[in-house]
Amino acid sequence: MPGIDECLLEAMRLPGARGAALVDWTSGLALGTVGEAPGGDHETTAAEAAELARLAAEHGAFAARDPDDERPPVEDLIVSNRDSYHLLRFVVTSFDSTVFLHLWLAREEGNLALARIRLGDMADRLVLA
Repeated sequence: MPGIDECLLEAMRLPGARGAALVDWTSGLALGTVGEAPGGDHETTAAEAAELARLAAEHGAFAARDPDDERPPVEDLIVSNRDSYHLLRFVVTSFDSTVFLHLWLAREEGNLALARIRLGDMADRLVLA
């Protein structure tokens, strides 16, 4: 079972991967980063991605809550722009499930479907101590 660093390095092996991070969406802090960051700053990118994740996870239009289900209310978010994709995959944890994996993919080289499947697998195997 991979830890944060191993998981992020595995994400960077995906075709078109430019950068990856594990982010706490309640605080906006990056718990780990690798590769490039959009705009050049991992901390700013983490805070901005956390805003987006929080918006989706806390609003009923995007996240139907089931009080008996401990999983995050959103599975993943995809943001596409002219030259890249941003994939945010929420991670189920043993504590409060407020973290997500953020993968930044180059649009020309990346495969969004493959990245979504592999990031889901990584999120399921990730061990947070």
